[in-house]
Amino acid sequence: MTLECRDLVVEYSGGGYVVRPIDGLSLDVASGELALLLGASGCGKTTLLSILAAILRPQRGSVRLNGREVTGLSGSALTEYRRHSVGVVFQAFNLLPSLTAAENVQVPLRAAGVSARRARRRAEELLGQVGLAQRGLHRPGELSGGEQQRVATARALALDPPLLLADEPTAHLDYIQIEGVLRLLREIADAGRMVVVATHDERMMPLADRTIELSPRHLEGVPSRGEVHLAAGEILFRQGDLSDLVYVVDQGDVELVRMLADGGEEVLSRYGKGEYFGELGPMFRLRRSATARAIGPCRVSGLPVSDFRRSLQQRNGV
Repeated sequence: MTLECRDLVVEYSGGGYVVRPIDGLSLDVASGELALLLGASGCGKTTLLSILAAILRPQRGSVRLNGREVTGLSGSALTEYRRHSVGVVFQAFNLLPSLTAAENVQVPLRAAGVSARRARRRAEELLGQVGLAQRGLHRPGELSGGEQQRVATARALALDPPLLLADEPTAHLDYIQIEGVLRLLREIADAGRMVVVATHDERMMPLADRTIELSPRHLEGVPSRGEVHLAAGEILFRQGDLSDLVYVVDQGDVELVRMLADGGEEVLSRYGKGEYFGELGPMFRLRRSATARAIGPCRVSGLPVSDFRRSLQQRNGV
């Protein structure tokens, strides 16, 4: 069993602007592997999980599970995929507070037409696998965060899907609870499933067979610093590009322009000699939120964040 994604693009309008959290992404996951989607909030992790779960459709690209194209599914085929091929562990757990742990695990089984007796047996089996054999009669409000996460995981495994998706599974847990959840996710992958986890928690990296970083780091092949000469109208970087350097204007003027959903553009700001721009992207590992364009002939210097901070301190006399 394999999961193959090729050239995924997701684009939507946000506040009148064009937002493209996923742009040309490809990845592969095989049975028995745990893959991490690593990145800060807003980088597209949950969006990608929603595509893999067939909750969202990308504008372009392909998702194949064991050779079967997922993005074009509809009707009963889509229902069957969501029910039997993929299990989702939501960040907020999404347990029904009025039901016991065992009853929460039984929900997808009963919805799929499994008899009450078989559903109870399956729930007992799964709660035992996640270490909650003695907590089946407790409601979510009587369970710790880590225990609720385990119930949510058992529920996602109820119909034995080959693909398990987990959205920020450590977000609401303390360090003691985190250890148990991490061990559980690794065990699930080792048992032969594909497990894809969206997280900003780099402590999970040693567990993973592969890591897909959705937040930009320093770009390979880009000099650590340098001088760039631009002609009038020339683009320094585009909206949605990975962020690497902070720029200081040495000569001329640069404008930041944001592309609108209707195809137009909005000029956000203009920078002249001695002014800097583009610092938030590399500082917080965000994609560029606007396009930088030369108004006339100009020269800019690109600085790594560490050098930029030193230059600011010197400028401020710190």
